[in-house]
Amino acid sequence: MNNLQRRLFDFAVKVLKYLRKIPNDRVLMVIRNQLVRACTSPGAVYEEAQGAVSRPDFHNKICICLKEVRESNYWLRMIEELNGKNDQLTDLIVESEELMKIVGAIGAKTLNK
Repeated sequence: MNNLQRRLFDFAVKVLKYLRKIPNDRVLMVIRNQLVRACTSPGAVYEEAQGAVSRPDFHNKICICLKEVRESNYWLRMIEELNGKNDQLTDLIVESEELMKIVGAIGAKTLNK
């Protein structure tokens, strides 16, 4: 497992653990469901990219990975706005921003080749 695979996996696990702690009101439950899908997808799609059959296939999967990390960041920021800041949530938002930069750079690099 490479470093990015590990970070994407760890990010998903940390988000899922954090979601266990937030209130179960109706609005947050809808957001929670969206975030569960979004935060687990980048790691799975990146795993698929590792087995890509061509450079365009790899690039496409990286672009999907980036979209899902961006969506995760959106839902995390929504929770922060609705439920308030805390250190764990701030760390997750920062990690999602770093992952966006890393995955975005990979996507840009593969586009130019």
